[in-house]
Amino acid sequence: MSRLKTTDRAYDLVLFGATGFVGVLTAEYLAAHAPEGLRWAIAGRSTRKLEELRERLAVDVGVLRADVADPESLRELARHARVVATTVGPYLNYGEELVAACADAGADYVDLTGEPEFVDLMYVRHDARARETGARIVHSCGFDSIPHDLGAYFTVRQLPEGVPLTVDGFVRSQAMFSGGTFASALNQFARGRQMISAARDRRRHEPRLMGRRASAPPSAPRFAKEVGAWALPLPTIDPQVVQRSARALERYGPDFRYRHYAAVESLPVALGGVAAVSTLFAAAQLPPARRWLSDRIRPGDGPSAERRAKSWFSVRFVGEGGGRRVFTEVSGGDPGYDETAKMLAESALSLAFDDLPETSGQLTTAVAMGDALTERLRKAGITFRVAATR
Repeated sequence: MSRLKTTDRAYDLVLFGATGFVGVLTAEYLAAHAPEGLRWAIAGRSTRKLEELRERLAVDVGVLRADVADPESLRELARHARVVATTVGPYLNYGEELVAACADAGADYVDLTGEPEFVDLMYVRHDARARETGARIVHSCGFDSIPHDLGAYFTVRQLPEGVPLTVDGFVRSQAMFSGGTFASALNQFARGRQMISAARDRRRHEPRLMGRRASAPPSAPRFAKEVGAWALPLPTIDPQVVQRSARALERYGPDFRYRHYAAVESLPVALGGVAAVSTLFAAAQLPPARRWLSDRIRPGDGPSAERRAKSWFSVRFVGEGGGRRVFTEVSGGDPGYDETAKMLAESALSLAFDDLPETSGQLTTAVAMGDALTERLRKAGITFRVAATR
């Protein structure tokens, strides 16, 4: 690995997609919480909207015009930045050119994707180049998948070293899905064969894990006595992210297993949730139904500040190994918007300024930023706590 010199670049951080709903929230968070002396810029395809946003922010921030339809503008953006954060999705449609630009320029990259196919394709196509230039490509730096990835990492650190470990995560949330998350989910439901193909291709390129095991097996719905709720397997990218962290870090032990659930207290609600996901999956296979659903919640739209203020999330983890059992929790406010913007901003700031392990290529948040990002998020109001040990 040979990290390209980036200290002399014009900006420590560039936020691409700054005028979208989550982009504005991220820009506002940076304006309010950025460290003194941060050199940063907002970027997007409309210079007018960017300048209007800069005026509202009332801070010294650069403005860069860049468009996913203009690859050279993205390469120019990457050449000016130490870290690029992007909110422009669905990433499968709009994300690759920026990943490629950052990998080639040696610029660190963070996004909000929850799309497994996109992440697998980016690994196959751009991980090797990122390793050559020293770029750190860190996907899923929002509610997908920071609470789950760092929560599992936090839980593992409460357990003995050098022994087989199991961790189960149980997600509770009272919030509205973001338009970007909904669009990405529809897109992935409609691309089952392509998603499987991309995953297989990735496995052919990944180095084999020698002497250790890390798995995130599918599981059946069950009543989980340990949390007093019905546990429904969640078809999200989060288990894959946790598994990749476990593959990369020996602290997860010689044999690690993770399972990921939605926790629902009422059986009728649990059955309704299964039916709703099944119906959404079926509808996504039909283009007219998929277009109708896409019009219901559009990327870039979002709820009012009052509604977001009433939203919350909690992820409870049960970890076991070496004769010890630990219960932990990661919790916070509105997951789809406010906390996601906070997580993205703090991830970018961590890459820009924290003393981190020397890594490169496509990475998870636990591998790239681990303890440093956990501490940042704690200071920013997201709770990481040990609830009980046995």
